[in-house]
Amino acid sequence: MSEQNERRRFKRIAFDAPTELVQGNRRWPVDLIDISLKGLLVESPANWDADAEQLFDAAIRLSPEAVVNMQVQLRHVEDTQLGFICLHIDMPSMEHLRRLIELNLADRTELEREFHELIEV
Repeated sequence: MSEQNERRRFKRIAFDAPTELVQGNRRWPVDLIDISLKGLLVESPANWDADAEQLFDAAIRLSPEAVVNMQVQLRHVEDTQLGFICLHIDMPSMEHLRRLIELNLADRTELEREFHELIEV
């Protein structure tokens, strides 16, 4: 499936939250542009010199008590933006992300459709 089709299937929520990417012992604070059930888009940090072939851990702090932790893979680089696809997310993080998306979608059936699509992928 093309990324364009994937973008249509999973609504991206514009959201600003403290976000950090980690690869091994390297860390990059990044500006979150948007997030979806399938991944995230961030602004590339000035000191970006990561190994694009290796996986990353992403931590998105929604509140002091709520952090979305994902294992992600770099999918695309466009100008100053980095797009990541989620490979793994733990259950507490999925619950936080689901709630965030639920609050930002006008139609609850859309959220249910996205979860159904995510499970089938």
